[in-house]
Amino acid sequence: MLKLENITKYYEVPETTIRRTVLDELSLEIEGGDRIAILGPSGSGKSTLLNVISSLDLPNSGNVNFDGEEISTYTSEQLAQFRNKKIGFVFQSHHLLPQLSLLENVLLPYLPEKDKTVKKEAEKRALDLLEFVGLSKQIHQRPGQMSGGECQRAAVVRALIHQPKLILADEPTGSLDKASAEQLAKLFVRINEDQAVTLVVVTHSEELAQYMNRICRIEDGKIQEIEK
Repeated sequence: MLKLENITKYYEVPETTIRRTVLDELSLEIEGGDRIAILGPSGSGKSTLLNVISSLDLPNSGNVNFDGEEISTYTSEQLAQFRNKKIGFVFQSHHLLPQLSLLENVLLPYLPEKDKTVKKEAEKRALDLLEFVGLSKQIHQRPGQMSGGECQRAAVVRALIHQPKLILADEPTGSLDKASAEQLAKLFVRINEDQAVTLVVVTHSEELAQYMNRICRIEDGKIQEIEK
């Protein structure tokens, strides 16, 4: 499904000749249906790797191949369409809009949609997904009326609403208490198995990593898979 070949990503330090290499000829293959955790210390390149996978950031060298297509060669418009159709994002903070209800937040990606039939289908999918994650009774509540764990589950539904093939999660349990973090980890497993969505999770949490079927560690720009 996803193949990274010899990815190098560096940043020029302003007003110097120093080049900071974050990813150093990194290669990784992810199969459809994988559930993979990426561990590593702060500054090791975990978030940069997610940005390269999602095309939010392009590598300085190397190839990113998704479903047989080389996305590194896409135009800006093609990259935007790729992210909108193929990728779902979950962050450490849920980023729900406080003035909107839970259902409205989930349907936010469909706000520009003009086709009423498409909007109706999206709402049905949203309601089904909210029931799937145990939030069917809170659809009219606003984020301020919900717990952190509930808000993060809603953010996961928003990431799933357009039926992506791949979910990228960046420290998704970082702001949650232990019980909520465990609940979210179990939800990721259900999503991976029941919704047939490939999952890549960047995390500091060894506990969350144990819920994945593959664990990799990134350090000094290199990545290595760990035997479970």
